[in-house]
Amino acid sequence: MSAEPRKLLQGATGDWEVVVGLEIHAQVSSQSKLFSGASAEYGAGPNENVSLVDAAMPGMLPVINRYCVEQAVRTGLGLNAKINLWSRFDRKNYFYPDLPQGYQISQYKDPIVGEGEIEVELDDGETIKVGVERLHLEQDAGKSIHDLAPKESYVDLNRSGVALMEIVSKPDMRSAEEGAAYFSKIRTIVRYLGTCDGNMEEGSMRADVNVSVCPAGNYEKFRESGDFSYLGTRTETKNVNSIRYVRQVIDYEARRQIEVIEGGGEIDQETRLFDVKAGTTRTMRSKEDAHDYRYFPDPDLLPLEIDQAWVDEIRASLPELPDAKKRRFVSDYGLSAYDAAVLAADKPSAAYFEEVAKGRDGKMAANWVMGELFGALNKEGVDIAASPISAERLGKLLDLIKDKTISGKIAKDVFALMFSGEETSDPADIVEKRGLKQVTDTGAIEAVIDEIMAANPKQVEQVKEKPKTMGWFVGQVMQKTGGKANPQAVNELLRKKLGVE
Repeated sequence: MSAEPRKLLQGATGDWEVVVGLEIHAQVSSQSKLFSGASAEYGAGPNENVSLVDAAMPGMLPVINRYCVEQAVRTGLGLNAKINLWSRFDRKNYFYPDLPQGYQISQYKDPIVGEGEIEVELDDGETIKVGVERLHLEQDAGKSIHDLAPKESYVDLNRSGVALMEIVSKPDMRSAEEGAAYFSKIRTIVRYLGTCDGNMEEGSMRADVNVSVCPAGNYEKFRESGDFSYLGTRTETKNVNSIRYVRQVIDYEARRQIEVIEGGGEIDQETRLFDVKAGTTRTMRSKEDAHDYRYFPDPDLLPLEIDQAWVDEIRASLPELPDAKKRRFVSDYGLSAYDAAVLAADKPSAAYFEEVAKGRDGKMAANWVMGELFGALNKEGVDIAASPISAERLGKLLDLIKDKTISGKIAKDVFALMFSGEETSDPADIVEKRGLKQVTDTGAIEAVIDEIMAANPKQVEQVKEKPKTMGWFVGQVMQKTGGKANPQAVNELLRKKLGVE
């Protein structure tokens, strides 16, 4: 990846570069927790899903969940990362009321997944590569609730012990757009893999956003030397649970830090919180370094050793991932790179498109899925899984266009009826019941054209001088036939009768 600044921010004293790294916490899709058999299901009543291990009762020992380990390995393979056959768990020591043990079981120097790299597509079609530093497994803390009583706080331990994958990026992102796009791509990958559901509103995926700014040119010096001091002091904004909010945090923090530095101040290494309503960040606490947590190997857990054969078995079971699907959509269906990327970004959308495109024109299928269908779903706030029109029915609608039973314009009207549920969702039934079949009888179309030409001699003469005005006649014919005349036949007959080359 080039070390050249991809985007500069202008300040009062000169140009600045923003440097972004993300620590993404993805909850493992597992029925039980990382070290206990308690349910990891979301939505239970307070403290219903708590075992003696989760509550840190004396003498209770953790037992590793094999399935969670498998999910971490699957994710690492999906990130093109190194799978470490030997790893171990450490205790990360800190005090908080919703951390009953007084420490979190995590991984520090020996994570289960090492370095990797993913491709990230930006809105303008550019593709960048972002390095993954590591992925490690750790247990989640509980939840403190401060708004149920004026002078009391409550603790819900349902999340205590839930398995998390922390995916740590390298400081390779250089703008808010890149940070948001990376977060989105990681979400897409884990959802394809089935290792995390990506439901950010439920807290099962969130990001700690690290941002720093430095004078233009410093990033290149960092790449050459590996000296992080060139990047400036970073802040960490915790628990950002929206792609849009990730973008807002980066934009705000970059501007705030530039103003502080240019005003003669210094950036504090600190943890911050994002105020969604105000769109700003605020100080939460000073940022700890690794030594503040007093990491040491967890004495209750043996090192984690896995076989290469098991890793190979997991690799063989991986689904087709977004990048491979995008390339196949381009080669097999003739789609543009942009259209292929949009359709491949969401697994259900990709599956829907493929069913529509089966045995049909891929570009036409993509246009209808991305245009009419996505537009209608977005307007109604409906997910594609709940689409009123199945992929099979949309495919049948495209068949009616292809065999010239209806025109593209009529097809849009039929689509609207199918989507609203006003009519049966079978497109052929709607066309038959409403008499929408396309008029392909050239004799009938010719009669309409003759009638219009006889009633508008001036326009006929005008076409001879200005051939482009033939479009007026096309409109008149379509209006007279209720939009059912075959457009190709209309144009051919009009050219012949009006003498337009």
